[in-house]
Amino acid sequence: MRHHWVLGLLSIIIAINGTAFTRDTSTTLQAGPQPASASNPPPGPDRFTVVTVEYTAFEWQLATWKAQKPLCTIIIDHEGAPLPGEIYRDCGETIYDDWIVQAPCMSKNKRTCEGYYVFPSDSYLEEKDVPLELEAASAWISLEDCESVLSTSTNICESEPTLVIMGLEPLMDESIIRIEGTYNGEPFDCDNTNTCKFHIPETGADGVTVEFWAYSTYGDSSIIYSAQIRVQKVDEGDPDQMYWYVDVLSSQWKGQSIATCAESWNVFPPVGGPPTWLTTPKQSEELSSDIPYTYLATNLIAQGAVDASSCTDGGLVPGGGVNQCGLEKARPAVIAWQNQFDELILSTAQETAVPARLLKNIFARESQFWPGIYQGAIDAGLGQLTEDGADTTLFWNNSFYEQFCPMMYPEDTCGDGYMHLDEKQQIELRRALVASVNAMCEDCPLGLNLAQADFSVVVFAHTMTANCEQAGQVIYNYTGEAPGDVASYEDLWKFTLVNYNAGGGCLAEGVTHALGESLDLTWDNVSPFFTGACSGAINYVNDISK
Repeated sequence: MRHHWVLGLLSIIIAINGTAFTRDTSTTLQAGPQPASASNPPPGPDRFTVVTVEYTAFEWQLATWKAQKPLCTIIIDHEGAPLPGEIYRDCGETIYDDWIVQAPCMSKNKRTCEGYYVFPSDSYLEEKDVPLELEAASAWISLEDCESVLSTSTNICESEPTLVIMGLEPLMDESIIRIEGTYNGEPFDCDNTNTCKFHIPETGADGVTVEFWAYSTYGDSSIIYSAQIRVQKVDEGDPDQMYWYVDVLSSQWKGQSIATCAESWNVFPPVGGPPTWLTTPKQSEELSSDIPYTYLATNLIAQGAVDASSCTDGGLVPGGGVNQCGLEKARPAVIAWQNQFDELILSTAQETAVPARLLKNIFARESQFWPGIYQGAIDAGLGQLTEDGADTTLFWNNSFYEQFCPMMYPEDTCGDGYMHLDEKQQIELRRALVASVNAMCEDCPLGLNLAQADFSVVVFAHTMTANCEQAGQVIYNYTGEAPGDVASYEDLWKFTLVNYNAGGGCLAEGVTHALGESLDLTWDNVSPFFTGACSGAINYVNDISK
């Protein structure tokens, strides 16, 4: 049920762009700052401290082979021999220049060798000062007395919405003293408070840009954050009751997230929320389905999960497949099986902001929820991941790469990113990712490791994030504009499915042909140009987006 607002706001009016919004009584009207792009932007975070730590100091000596007399002492804070830079630091440029190019001493009589050698001489506990960057202040954005619409990320308000910007100071003895920002290019300033509230009026379809930041008693500020906010006023069929639909795109948004990639695409979903296939319900039961999947029924019978012995040929068609009798026998098990992942799909969608119904539709289309290998050893798992698909995931979803790579290699090997791995390491990592979603297991019940199938749900959500990032880049590469400026939210998800199913090359082909014909980038305009090997993407997208 929607709640009516009890705002208790004084009508302190700030004129912005010819419209007005009201401020909370906890703030006083100040001369506003210049927009962040002007000559007096906030300073940003600037907080460091020095901490004293205890460590083991290792003392080494550098001597000449001939005299075997120490010439300098090298102090290091790690085990093993001194590094070249440490020798340069403690022994000077002249010795370093000779030492770095000298030949190894191979003689049994070391005194006949030219150059220098190092040897350990001592170790002891020592203290040193280490600079430490402290956590910076931040600011977050939310709405007051609005509710998120069921199954969507849109917020609905029964009166003009109140935008809330709250500063957060992580340091114990410091506090937020002021919130500043710009709304659609015009400045606002909330002094002597950590919270800034104001009414926001209706916007155009593209919304308005809000920049905001927080000042701290520490003497610095947060970074400048931004948000794109759209407010649409509707009556939902009752002219006596108006509602305000509010969508927010921002990394600092505290409410329910719009589906992943919307922010990088810079696009809002349709007013009132996206189509059903791009939504996430509040309860897993709403994902329930009862489709008589034939491939799933075949596997359940073949693995002995369903007894179809009373059917002709045991319910299976010679050469593969299931007959009608087998399908009927398997129906209860098929329904139970296709819904066993619903709770995990929902929680994964809530965590990653990939729409839950999209994930379930992909699994239905790709594998009918049988999480093994489908086409030889090419496609694996609920979403039928290939090595090419794994390459997309690891390249375009860096946060996932940073989690997955250390499962295979040391962190220092992974640290520079997927593209900095050598070719052999990339191949091994791709194959490991494909193997991680393949639940086939000879020694497991039904020949499947269902725990690994559960893990694959999360992997495929991150894979979809990677694909929507790549699809957005393809659009940008061929138009020079943000994806949301040339295509709708729903069509961008359809282009993402093309990228996932057929690859970025097919998507690029369709986009370039449509642009060559001076057509808008809609699904109806672009899809006819998916031909040849790319043509299968049309039915794929249409099936999933029903």
